[in-house]
Amino acid sequence: MAGIDTEVPGRIPGKVQGFTLLLPCTLSTMGIVLLVPIVPQMYAHFSAVPNADYLIQGGVLTMPALCIALFSTFAGWIADAVGRRRLLIGAVIVYSVVGIAPIFLDDLYAIILSRIGVGLCEAAILTLSTTMIGDYFSGHEREKWLASQTAVASISAVLLIMVGGWLGSLYGWRGPFAVYASGFLFAVALIAFTWEVGRAPIATSVTRSKVAPAFPWLRMAGVCGVTLLASVMFYSMQTQGGFAWNILGISDPARIGVLTSIASLGVPLGTFIFRGATKRLSTSHLLAIEFLIIATGFIGMGNAHDYRLYLLAASLNQIGCGMILPTLLIWAIRGLPFEIRGRGTGLWTAVFSIGQFGSGITMTYFAKIMGGLLPAFSVLGVISLLAGALAVLAHVQTRFYQAKQMHSKEVPP
Repeated sequence: MAGIDTEVPGRIPGKVQGFTLLLPCTLSTMGIVLLVPIVPQMYAHFSAVPNADYLIQGGVLTMPALCIALFSTFAGWIADAVGRRRLLIGAVIVYSVVGIAPIFLDDLYAIILSRIGVGLCEAAILTLSTTMIGDYFSGHEREKWLASQTAVASISAVLLIMVGGWLGSLYGWRGPFAVYASGFLFAVALIAFTWEVGRAPIATSVTRSKVAPAFPWLRMAGVCGVTLLASVMFYSMQTQGGFAWNILGISDPARIGVLTSIASLGVPLGTFIFRGATKRLSTSHLLAIEFLIIATGFIGMGNAHDYRLYLLAASLNQIGCGMILPTLLIWAIRGLPFEIRGRGTGLWTAVFSIGQFGSGITMTYFAKIMGGLLPAFSVLGVISLLAGALAVLAHVQTRFYQAKQMHSKEVPP
């Protein structure tokens, strides 16, 4: 049955299920980008609250991302223990409730508490929706839907920034929070078009205990290490772009938003390029090419003396990022059996979220030692080149080992 064993006989997942499981990806994107345009309005409204700037930045904006980093692995563990679908539907519904709560709240600390709820739900939503895609599909179909997550999240981010600004201008800082109610529609779609997936049938409980797979810690450590590096690369342009535009003479926030959105369109473009390349290239080949593209973009950004050149280089950088994220996610999930897929997906999601925090620290450090933000981009470019070279060496070593093993089998002792 197309690589899965379902608990509902006769049902085979298709495009409807794939699109239904892609929709929750927009909810995690919504967590931050929707509110970016109304941050100044929130500053003005809560100006009397001590340390309001830190509370809004750390508590309202980035708290969901912190929760994803801390609790995604736990969400995956629960999914492996009790199932995915009901937890996903419940998380989406609760997400909508706590998401719209700030419309009715006027206490900043209460709003931060609601944002913690949003973050906990996002940790579950990201992990469970990705895990269910891995459950429903196999082979190239799985890779296609996993890669589509990156494209959907990136495109929705561009649209949500504009929607957030429009609602903020019409209804004040509370306006954008109404968009969180869209989660109720997603929950209805999940109820209507998805079903729980069961693990492959095993004859007895004794047999089940014997074949329960061990978690591949060593393999996942390698995948997560590369993922952390790629995540820092991905978020560096996103988080530092505003400062870079300022350095290059662009100070108007609206214009910065437009230019950043144009560069960010490279991410979905990179995802579509990845979908065409994944059939023909190995993971190590893909990583080598992707790190080279990312490096070229960073070095171009670091040496740009004009905002147009910076935009071109940043767009190239984002194309590489759009290619590497699905490569890493597919690499992680490909080796995870059903029984531990939730834990592995949660671990990968957590590590990727950590990169969002690591990017700011990394860029601040390199900017200080290099004497500016643009030279810091060049440093990331050199690091990306080294990562690409390591990917090539890993491929050569793997091919050499495989050839040696084949030769030893052909030559009698």
